[in-house]
Amino acid sequence: TAHATREEAEEEAVRMLNVYSDFAEKYMAVPVVKGVKSANERFAGALDTYTIEAMMQDGKALQSGTSHFLGQNFAKAFDVQFVNKENKMEYVWATSWGVSTRLMGALIMTHSDDNGLVLPPHLAPIQVVIVPIYKNDEQLKQIDAKVAGIVANLKSLGISVKYDNADNKRPGFKFADYELKGVPVRLVMGGRDLENNTMEIMRRDTLEKETISCEGIEAYVKNLLEEIQANIYQKALKHREFMTRTVDTYDEFKTEIEKGGFILAHWDGTTETEEKIKEETKATIRCIPFDGDKTPGKCMVTGKPSACRVIFARSY
Repeated sequence: TAHATREEAEEEAVRMLNVYSDFAEKYMAVPVVKGVKSANERFAGALDTYTIEAMMQDGKALQSGTSHFLGQNFAKAFDVQFVNKENKMEYVWATSWGVSTRLMGALIMTHSDDNGLVLPPHLAPIQVVIVPIYKNDEQLKQIDAKVAGIVANLKSLGISVKYDNADNKRPGFKFADYELKGVPVRLVMGGRDLENNTMEIMRRDTLEKETISCEGIEAYVKNLLEEIQANIYQKALKHREFMTRTVDTYDEFKTEIEKGGFILAHWDGTTETEEKIKEETKATIRCIPFDGDKTPGKCMVTGKPSACRVIFARSY
């Protein structure tokens, strides 16, 4: 985007970063750290690159979205000008921002388990799947009739639901298939459930099952979806917190970086030191966090003054 003033462009770059951060956390349930890239890691030609960094289950970092404040460099290169209030030609102040399909990878690597995908309810295309277990066609018709009302009520609450009564696959296959696809909630009704007016409910995030009454089940499912969303986020956040450590010496850093995760350390601000660390440890500065530790210190490598701690990690 093009702007008339530097202030407008910088505000736009930060605003878009906040949009990406909100999307990642509220919808994808992926906690991210907002910050600015070092000069060595920023987009070529940009004055500043802002980033959101996420941690995957294996402890590696994933740059999950960037927003670049390009200044007037690209405007000068491509001769993009406008007439200002003084009726004079002036180069625009530009920004560039975006996310990509790597967010799909972030979603998979942050939440999923050995059974397949674990999708946050706020993003899942199918939030609830209902599977019948029946002995004969007559029993299936009775379950169909019972489930029809539940499906309608769930949809009226804005919940996406699929009733899978196809007869070409066994229930066990369907269970595994929907777990693989990450459907957040599975409801099952069998013959005994039909008699007792109950359903078995399983949540994909913990694989916990329970049997509940069909009375008020729609409200229960709606609340459960929000609980699953929050639980998935908190699990990822706790993992990131557990895998984030603070070090003060380079020897300690070399040991800790082998364990994965985010390492908070002081850095003297020079490209030379940054390159040395990258060459010797394969770790890069993921960002200088906006809300990080601003206490001055000494660079872990050179001992020179450091304004704040930055986040180092190995990354994808």
